[in-house]
Amino acid sequence: MTGANDNEAAGNDNAHPAGGADALAEPRLVREAGLDARIAAIVEPVLADIGYRLVRVRLSGRDGLTLQIMAERGDGEMTVEDCETVSNAVSPVLDVEDPIDKAYNLEISSPGIDRPLVRRSDFERWAGHLAKVELNFGIDGRRRFRGRIASVHDDVFDMEIETEDGPAKVALPFDDIADARLILTDALIDAALGRTGAGAGPRGGKARHH
Repeated sequence: MTGANDNEAAGNDNAHPAGGADALAEPRLVREAGLDARIAAIVEPVLADIGYRLVRVRLSGRDGLTLQIMAERGDGEMTVEDCETVSNAVSPVLDVEDPIDKAYNLEISSPGIDRPLVRRSDFERWAGHLAKVELNFGIDGRRRFRGRIASVHDDVFDMEIETEDGPAKVALPFDDIADARLILTDALIDAALGRTGAGAGPRGGKARHH
């Protein structure tokens, strides 16, 4: 990986203390497969060592070949400076481990407002908001759900959905989640603004290395 950095950030980038050890140690419910999983296994302990946690790894054909590493601090924040810190930490490790046998662009990014939900605490934090969820095996032949996160229990979370017979509540098991993410709504934007301070805007960043 060679070339200049291309940084993007929205809002105020004043630093906040990261979350505690418990937040950093919380395991992900949704994990990668194949080469993405190998890369995740390489970078996740590196992130933990410097006070961040992995959200997602995705290798795509965008811009030739792009490796996106989505990360956050334990408190859910991620500034452009955080992205640079993560990039500086994982780049040399990836160079040594060399999991990708061709040239690629490395992109470090924040989860964003309509973020993936990968930990139990994500569902707790964003209860009351709309999300879309895909299950591996499904319930009664149905694998995709769209609705409001109602409540979170030990092994499942309740989602309020619309059916042909009207509103209903379904319990979705955490251990069957293939993919889950928030749906961008005005209410979600307002909540995200509230979490980062009035007028601050959603706090996020991106760092790219070519």
